[in-house]
Amino acid sequence: MLAAEHRLRHRDDFTVAFRQGRRAGTRRLVLHWATTDRAHPTRVGFVVSKAVGGSVQRHRTQRRLRHLAADRLAVLPAVGGLLVVRALPGAAEASSADLAVDVDRGLKRLGLAPGD
Repeated sequence: MLAAEHRLRHRDDFTVAFRQGRRAGTRRLVLHWATTDRAHPTRVGFVVSKAVGGSVQRHRTQRRLRHLAADRLAVLPAVGGLLVVRALPGAAEASSADLAVDVDRGLKRLGLAPGD
């Protein structure tokens, strides 16, 4: 589970990540990363639109992404980061292992995870 202090909730923070941050995409996900000058813990937010599927598919996809993000907080900078994970339509049919590969690939492209 993603702790409350690491959850991205405010619209303004999502806007900062989308407009001022860098992004890296895969077939199923797009990751947006921005650093801020505020001294808050790194926070993670999710965008799972109706294009992904119905309510059950969207919530299942978001739960899986939230679990993956919680496992990867250790590789992200501890302070001042905003990460938004946007699910694309293919994310609903993907397995958790496939989503994990996409998250790791996106983090590597953003320079946030160690490369192979």
